[in-house]
Amino acid sequence: MDTLQNILLLTDSYKVSHHKQYPPGTETIFSYFESRGGDFSETVFFGLQYYLKRYLQGVRVTREAIQFAASFYAGHLGNPNIFHRVGWEQILSNHGGRLPVVIRAVPEGTVVPVSNVLMTIENTDPDCYWLTNYLETLLVQVWYASTVATQSREMKRTILKSLQATGDPKLIDFKLHDFGFRGVSSVETAAVGGAAHLVNFKGTDTVPGLLMASEYYGEPMAGFSIPAAEHSTLTSWGREHEVDALRNMLHQFPDGLVAVVSDSYDIFNACSELWGRQLKADVLARNGTLVVRPDSGDPPTIVVKVLNLLGERFGTTQNAKGFRVLDPHVRVIQGDGIDRHMLTRILEAMQREGWSADNVAFGSGGGLLQKLNRDTSKYAFKCSTARVHGADRDVYKQPITDGGKRSKAGRLKLVRRNGAFATVVDDGNSADDALVEVFRDGAIVRETTFADVRQRAALPEI
Repeated sequence: MDTLQNILLLTDSYKVSHHKQYPPGTETIFSYFESRGGDFSETVFFGLQYYLKRYLQGVRVTREAIQFAASFYAGHLGNPNIFHRVGWEQILSNHGGRLPVVIRAVPEGTVVPVSNVLMTIENTDPDCYWLTNYLETLLVQVWYASTVATQSREMKRTILKSLQATGDPKLIDFKLHDFGFRGVSSVETAAVGGAAHLVNFKGTDTVPGLLMASEYYGEPMAGFSIPAAEHSTLTSWGREHEVDALRNMLHQFPDGLVAVVSDSYDIFNACSELWGRQLKADVLARNGTLVVRPDSGDPPTIVVKVLNLLGERFGTTQNAKGFRVLDPHVRVIQGDGIDRHMLTRILEAMQREGWSADNVAFGSGGGLLQKLNRDTSKYAFKCSTARVHGADRDVYKQPITDGGKRSKAGRLKLVRRNGAFATVVDDGNSADDALVEVFRDGAIVRETTFADVRQRAALPEI
C-alpha cells in the first residue's frame, strides 16, 4: 500500500480528533475556499481537477487503509481511541469506500476578484459531517496552482503592455519560459506549478508540467522548448576554446532557434567579438535565430548593454512604433533573477533606451514557481454553515485582533451582478450560481480541458 495515497493519512494530525468536537446532532458541515486578498486583486482558479483525480476519486477507503491508519494514529497520538475508526468503516460499508462529499467550484481558469468563494464542499451522508474539514488539508493545496497561474498571468500582463507599446503583441505566448523544475520543492510541485504557468504561456523546460496538463487535463502538448546550452557544455571545451564551443552550437543546430548562455567568462566580449565578429557569418548563415543568454550581473543593465553590443554588430531596424529591433538572426533571453518585479525594471530600461520588447524573452525559475506561499493571495478554507438537529446555523469567526481574518457565514454561492462576481448567501436558486458541481460521492461529475482553462484565463487585452 502506498501510504502517501491513503486519504486517511492526508490530513493534519489534529483533525483526526475533530469528530469528537462538533456539537451533538451535527448532520452537515459546509465549508468554502477563497482568496482573502494579498498581492493580487484577482485570482485564477486552477488545479482542483488534478487533486480530485489523483487523491479523491474512486474507492479511497479500504480495510487495509483503515487498519494502517488505526495503528499509525494510535502510535502518533498516543491514544487508540482518538482515530474515528467507526466513521471510516461506515464509509467502507455504506459507500463502498467512496467519499460521501459534494464539491462545487468555479470552472478552472476563471478569473475571480479576491474575497469571493471559489469552491465549496459538504458531506452528503449525515453520519460523515466530520469528513468535510478532514479533507481541508489536501484541498487547500489548490492555493499553489492558483497562485502560480495568477502570478504568471500578471507577468504576462506586464510583458504584453510593453509589447503593445514597443513591438508585436502576437509574440506574447513565448515571452516567459519556465526554468523552475530544479528550484521547486518536489516533482509534484514542478508538475502542478509547471502546468499552472502553461495556463498563460507556451514555453517551458519543466517536463512534469507538460505531463500533468496531458494526463489530468487532456492536453497532448501544452508547451514547447528549444535546444539550449548550459555552462558545463561550453566550459568543458576550455576557456581558450570558447569560440569553438559557441561555433559548435551553431553547427550542431543549424536550423531554428538555439539558445546559448554566453557569460561563462565575458559576456561583453562574447557579444562583441565572438558572436559579433568571429562567428557573425555563421550566425547570419543559419536558417533560424541565435538566442544569446546573459546569466549574471544586474539584469536591466546587462540586458540593455547586450542589446547595444549585438545591435552594433548585427544591425537593427526601426519598427512602426519607433523602437529598435535586432536583425532576426539574433535575439536575447534573460533567465537570471527574473520575477514579476524584475520584469518591469528590465522592460522599462529597454524602453528608455529605445529597444522593442520584441528583442527579448525571459526565463523564470524560483521567481515564477517558488517565490510565493499561501499568504501571497491569503487563501483560506472555512466552515460557514452547520446543520444541527435539522436546522442550519451560521458558522464564522470574527477575531478582534485581525478584521481581515473574519470569515463568511451561511451557505454560499458565486453570482454575477452587473458583470462582476459577488459572493452571496444561497437563496435556493442555483440557476445564477457560477459554482458548478465537479465531484460527488467519489466520482468526478464534470471535467474541464486545458484548452478551456486557457480560454477562461486569457487576458482581455489580447
